[in-house]
Amino acid sequence: MKKVIREADSEKAYLLSEYGKRRLLGYAESFKELAKSFDTEFEGRALEQREDFVFQKKLWENRCLLSENLSEVSAIMAKLAGEVFGFRAFPEKMEKQIIQALRSEKIEVAEIYHIHPPEGRAKIGAGLRSDKQGGYRTEEVATMLSLLLGMEVEPTATCPYFVDQTLRYYTFVEETHFNALTGLARAVKETETVSGDNYSIIESEQGTISILLSDGMGSGESACQDSEKVLDLMDKLLEAGYSYTRAAGLVNSNLMAKGDERRLSTLDICHIDLYEGYGEFCKIGAAPSYLKRGRMVEQIADSSLPLGIFANLEPDHTGRNLMDGDVIFMVSDGIIDAVEEYGYGEDLGQMISRLDEPSPKEAARNLLQAVIRMSKGRIKDDMTVLVIGLWEKYKGNHTR
Repeated sequence: MKKVIREADSEKAYLLSEYGKRRLLGYAESFKELAKSFDTEFEGRALEQREDFVFQKKLWENRCLLSENLSEVSAIMAKLAGEVFGFRAFPEKMEKQIIQALRSEKIEVAEIYHIHPPEGRAKIGAGLRSDKQGGYRTEEVATMLSLLLGMEVEPTATCPYFVDQTLRYYTFVEETHFNALTGLARAVKETETVSGDNYSIIESEQGTISILLSDGMGSGESACQDSEKVLDLMDKLLEAGYSYTRAAGLVNSNLMAKGDERRLSTLDICHIDLYEGYGEFCKIGAAPSYLKRGRMVEQIADSSLPLGIFANLEPDHTGRNLMDGDVIFMVSDGIIDAVEEYGYGEDLGQMISRLDEPSPKEAARNLLQAVIRMSKGRIKDDMTVLVIGLWEKYKGNHTR
């Protein structure tokens, strides 16, 4: 009788899930059609007054921006429908085994289920609490689940750090193939007390990491505020599900709406898929990056202008297949300018090729110190070095 009830409840949950999924997908389609209605060509008719032409052009640009935003919201809703309503129960026998095994370790399971999104990798969701003194680190619970499920899983980036007496909900996903470790070194312009360079590191539940570096035009407090604002908006949009190219476009539109050409910022993006080992580099007025593989160094550059100059931003991006041991160097203009002025014919790539970096943190520090020595201690602009090291898991000890 219990099994019959369980199957009926499971079927009911499935039907409700499909109903909710169809509703959300219907809303997504409505937003998509609405976006199309705003997507028109600019006719550019000759008007008697230049002000009328400028007004019509601005109105058309706003319609295009609204169309793009609605399209992005539609895509996010469609993706969310697949994730939120992709819950599936474990087979009854497996569920009992998991619950009993965790209970023997003083971990109570309120519920546990699969999440099968239409894109991406399957996840495991669980409501957990523990009466063990001090609780468990979530990584320890992930190790237990890996043994029980016969596959390596890890907590997502947004998971609570501990399992303790408070019931919380946790999400685990198939373990990524690569580890990414980061290091940072900075120096403030010699006449200032605050750096105009800022950075952000965003890990997602999809097994990606995005490293952002923004350089506010000028120096000091105002430049710092400008780059902070850019990164704050990027963080919010990326966490909401926007792609980094669309997020950059929206930030650019925000700066354009302010109409202050003096408040410009660069944006440098390195986006890495830790499952596939694939990196994408997007530069909007930013300095070159460098990919180091052994002693070989490749410069990755783009000639685009900073944010806030052109209304229709279409940033280019460069992709690279990454390997175990690859190291990526992201730098601000202060580093490039110092090397060009004092390098006596040597470029930054040559300096990087000679580095024997024991860790990303020390690599960043060593490169910054080398540039400052080269410039005889002069720091004429803010200098920032961000280093990302990529290593395959289980291939040596990379807990540096």
